Amino acid sequence: MENRYGRLASWVYNLDKPVGRSFGDVEYYRQLLGECAGPVLEPAVGNGRILVPLLKAGFAVEGFDTSEEMLGHCREACRTHDVAANLTRRRFEDFAYDRKFAAIIIPAGSLQLITDAAAASAVLRRFHQHLLPGGKLVLDLDAIDGFLGPSGALRSWTTEEGELLTLMDHRVETDYIAQTTLSHLRYEHWRSGNLAATELDLFKLRWWGVEEFALALYAAGFTDVVVSGNYQRGRRPRKGDQVVTFEATRPPSGTA
Repeated sequence: MENRYGRLASWVYNLDKPVGRSFGDVEYYRQLLGECAGPVLEPAVGNGRILVPLLKAGFAVEGFDTSEEMLGHCREACRTHDVAANLTRRRFEDFAYDRKFAAIIIPAGSLQLITDAAAASAVLRRFHQHLLPGGKLVLDLDAIDGFLGPSGALRSWTTEEGELLTLMDHRVETDYIAQTTLSHLRYEHWRSGNLAATELDLFKLRWWGVEEFALALYAAGFTDVVVSGNYQRGRRPRKGDQVVTFEATRPPSGTA
């Protein structure tokens, strides 16, 4: 299974990107959501790195994720920070709610986990259907540079108990037609010098061109697409930017 975020992968993610750690995105989304009146949905909520600070700031945010392990970290973070959230296990491809949202946010490039362009376009249409008229979709995409850089890096983390977690990231395939990369992510858990557990994830991602994705948003029914580079709102992306953020609006009722 690709992109499954199992026990070790989720543990490493939670150590590497703990709740509240910001890359400029927490502040960006908090400011932007101040313009939206109503409930907010965060698909691919992960460990709650973004969700918990937004809840603490008073926003009505709920989320879903495909990984039960990631949801476990998110629920624990909500308990630790004394906030409540509706968290459910759902997938991009078939999630459904009986209500609509003022905003849908997808930080950290999570939409790029959908590696088929047609499937991604269908998900954009599903987002559109779940927004209130005038509601906003806001999401990040990683710049293409990050997909094509060197691979084979070894990283490590030490837990509070003094145990060691390691990650070896090795890219095994780059498909320039499908615009995807496939990496083997090998996670290892070491205890007292002995290998306690290991996990191999087949991790696949898709990159998008800036104009290509803007066109996909328009094709899904969105309007007023704003593209920003490196969390500088309204500043067009430029060479060297690591993150590109898109804002798109579901038209108000009665407009084209």
